[in-house]
Amino acid sequence: MNVPRTNSKYNHQHWEDSEFPILCQTCYGKNPYIRMLKDKFGSECKVCQRPFTTFKWLPGPKMRYKKTEICQLCAKLKHVCQTCVFDLDYGLPTQVRDTVMSIKESVPQGEVNKEYYRDVMERKLVGTDGTQELGAMKSKTLANNPILKRLQRQFPYYERNRPHLCSFWVKGECKRGEECPFRHEMPTDPNDPLSSQNIRDRYHGSNDPVANKILKKLNETTVLETPIDGSITTLYIGGVDATITKKDLENYFYQFGEVKDVNIVLKSACAFVTFNNRVSAEMAAEGSHNQLSINGVKLKVDWAIPQGTNEPGKAGGVPLIPVPKIPQEFPYPIPTESSVEIKSSDESLALAKMKKGVHYPSQDPYRLGRKNVDEQP
Repeated sequence: MNVPRTNSKYNHQHWEDSEFPILCQTCYGKNPYIRMLKDKFGSECKVCQRPFTTFKWLPGPKMRYKKTEICQLCAKLKHVCQTCVFDLDYGLPTQVRDTVMSIKESVPQGEVNKEYYRDVMERKLVGTDGTQELGAMKSKTLANNPILKRLQRQFPYYERNRPHLCSFWVKGECKRGEECPFRHEMPTDPNDPLSSQNIRDRYHGSNDPVANKILKKLNETTVLETPIDGSITTLYIGGVDATITKKDLENYFYQFGEVKDVNIVLKSACAFVTFNNRVSAEMAAEGSHNQLSINGVKLKVDWAIPQGTNEPGKAGGVPLIPVPKIPQEFPYPIPTESSVEIKSSDESLALAKMKKGVHYPSQDPYRLGRKNVDEQP
């Protein structure tokens, strides 16, 4: 039987053999010394259906085994990890990256066009080290995009490597106990779009629920509201750690205007930057909100409003919700003509203190069976 050369699924010349996978830090795990199982032509790519060399490893203790899902050529075309199919630089879905960077899909999805496109890309890799970008990613620079930096995680998210849920435990039939390699937790809502994810949709950047959630959050980013009080010229900087010094904050905010004072409170992981005038403070708040990063640390910028400017019973101008099952204050007794007059100054002082604090029935002298000193027993 003569098999067409263009069909790489049956043509051994197009099968991929590699020595090490292309992985992100999250999928690889914390331990740099791990043992990988290599299976030559062990599976077919989830995108192009071409057999390739698969790798399987354990990222860490109490985690599940992970393996490569797509071939290296498909990973190089989209600059993604072979396992999670997220971007290698920012750890974001391809749909989010392509939307922010205005990258159009260049990988064809038809059978014939897909085979021809991959054949052309393979020829371009001949005689190179295989690290250069291909396709639509060739002319894009991902290193210094402020929006992608704001959306990325600051540290690897190793919780993604946890074992899957134990279906027997959900039904109440798991007999392994603590030795069960799966998680004994109840599943989330089955109607949640995050519960159904597809590798091919994530690769091509279409109908990805994770990407839709991130893009929705990006579109709903709140605008920093300017306080009405014009005398406020101080900004609150959250997320400050020991690596950030006073000089670092001064050097960054000096571009918006003259900085009057910088106060760092490491105990609360925050800092306060005061400007000489309100115009400079507004420019700094607008120019650094949701995009401030110093020494690789993402910082939160907000207006530092004094607590005395808030109304009683409110925090930041938002009414506080009362704690449930906590009784409200008892009504104070209304004095009448028949009420017993308190003559002692000590008793008057005690009653005044009682009205300022929380009112308890035991603090009311009229409810303790007290009698007038003038009455005879």
